[in-house]
Amino acid sequence: MSLTYNETLKAVKIVLGGNNVPSIVGNAGIGKSALVKDLAKQNSARLFTTVVSLSEKGDLSIPVPPLTSDSFIQTRDYGKLADVQFGYSHTLIEIINYAQSHPKQDIYWFLDEFNRGSQTVQSELMNVVLQRQIHSLKLPKQVKIIIAENPDSTMSGFSNSNYSVSYSDDAIKDRTTRIIMGTNVDEWLQWAIKDGVYPLIIQYLKANPEMLLKNNDEDLHPTPRAWKRVSDNLIQLEQTNLLDNYKLVLEIVSGDLGALIANDFCNFLNKHLKLLSVEDILNESVNDLTVKFKNLNEAAKSKILFNLLHKIDLEKLLTEQLAYKLLSLIDLVSLDGQYALVLKINNENNFINYLFETCQNTHANEYVNLYQKIQKIAFIEFR
Repeated sequence: MSLTYNETLKAVKIVLGGNNVPSIVGNAGIGKSALVKDLAKQNSARLFTTVVSLSEKGDLSIPVPPLTSDSFIQTRDYGKLADVQFGYSHTLIEIINYAQSHPKQDIYWFLDEFNRGSQTVQSELMNVVLQRQIHSLKLPKQVKIIIAENPDSTMSGFSNSNYSVSYSDDAIKDRTTRIIMGTNVDEWLQWAIKDGVYPLIIQYLKANPEMLLKNNDEDLHPTPRAWKRVSDNLIQLEQTNLLDNYKLVLEIVSGDLGALIANDFCNFLNKHLKLLSVEDILNESVNDLTVKFKNLNEAAKSKILFNLLHKIDLEKLLTEQLAYKLLSLIDLVSLDGQYALVLKINNENNFINYLFETCQNTHANEYVNLYQKIQKIAFIEFR
């Protein structure tokens, strides 16, 4: 059994409220780090993060020479510690200093990739997790520790896991609360829409939910984090007018998803991007356009209309006939899609001002009707 993102968020909050240490276990890339950031934000807690897999033996316990009087920090309330600039000690000094200046605020110390650190590094951290103490230094009461781990084959339900991890000590397992975090496609898609993930990724994953997180024999495979990188890259490709370069797009997407799934996604992408072009809208009749436009998904409709409005704004192409076409096509977009389109053009180009000036200069019904439609869409959010 595993919990969704929101369920995990609630579970971690409950465990912390019980003064226990939650250990979030889940596959790489599903959002464990993002979850801890969200929790800290929700609870107005100060977050400090240490990636345990990047740490070396002695970072916590061995001071780095030369040992001068400046090498040690004497805290007011919690004891003395060597300030090792690039080890745990420096993070602890920051935590202690923050605790002393903000005594009523919770502090989260997030030990990420805990079981990907070596056994010796984990052993050095045991007193921090179990006893809340390093040598003579004691952690302030407001410091709450959160651990994140990747699954290992000894964990129930993960017998086939092949992550390169060091198995956690039984003492750690006995004194932390394991919370298994999984993925939920509907939940991720809700987040993706709010975060502006590339629309055709959302459309693809709605049709192929198993592709959000899919392990296969390749060394690269999809994860929620990988899909977010794909989205960022597609947006950049679109902005540089390279999205029609199939070979380039496939190579870049393969670098996040692996070749097999990248090929399937890019075929989907290519199919939906080429159903209708800006030139088609400029040159074809309203009746012909309507038939083609109806066959597009919502993401493709929004994309083609934005590209068209951007071109019209840049090249000052607006005519009465084109204004009529635009009004007809906008009516074929969902209300949510209409609002997203208007918001995007308002933020990224000058089309609305251009349309307003055209209305003032000519007073033609087609321009006025289009402007009033856009104003009405913009008003939807404030009803």
